[in-house]
Amino acid sequence: MAQFQAAQADTVIAPSLLAADFARLAEAADAVEGAVDWLHVDVMDNHFVPNLTLGPPIVKSLKAATDIPLDCHLMIEDPARWAVGYAELGAYNVTFHAEASDDPVALAKDLRAAGSKAGLAIDRDTAVEDYLDLLPEFDTLLIMTIKAGFGGQQFLPAMLDKVRAARTHAAAGHLELRIEVDGGIADDTIAAAAEAGADAFVAGTAVYGAADPADAARRLRARADAARSSSL
Repeated sequence: MAQFQAAQADTVIAPSLLAADFARLAEAADAVEGAVDWLHVDVMDNHFVPNLTLGPPIVKSLKAATDIPLDCHLMIEDPARWAVGYAELGAYNVTFHAEASDDPVALAKDLRAAGSKAGLAIDRDTAVEDYLDLLPEFDTLLIMTIKAGFGGQQFLPAMLDKVRAARTHAAAGHLELRIEVDGGIADDTIAAAAEAGADAFVAGTAVYGAADPADAARRLRARADAARSSSL
């Protein structure tokens, strides 16, 4: 399919530490070493979303404890104030929400200047079309397939229309853009997301709720790879 022409060739699996034991995050990282590409760090401030989770001290500690690239998803108000700090701590990718940013392009430039990739997140109730023209300024587009703020929610298939629209736009512009999906990604949903055009997948319970997290991640990758191959 033409919409896949600009998709990254490799599949990214990014288990969410939101589903891990917060008292054993270094062990959670070790449990998936060699089986995943990124560790997804959900940063929530109890303002933008009604939950409070990980912050800069945890990211700093994780950076020292693992070589797996950190994928920081900032579900916070005023990301212009805080986002660059995560890049400076060594996060590989820093994603902030379009709904919380007054000037997404300026912040993306600041993140890249600080040494990280720049990501833009689109929540469940936000139209992706309003942001398509900004995508050349970003490395990653994260599309929520649930409502941001809580783990363990049920996957919303209707959100894949946003993935398709973004992938078509990226392909038309020959953009090197990761399209990441976050929310309810598991064995029975990852193929549909991959077929829609996603190439990076956040999975929480599907990985850290499994008896063998590394094996669960490898299984998810195989399903995504198969779906992406069949869609080419």
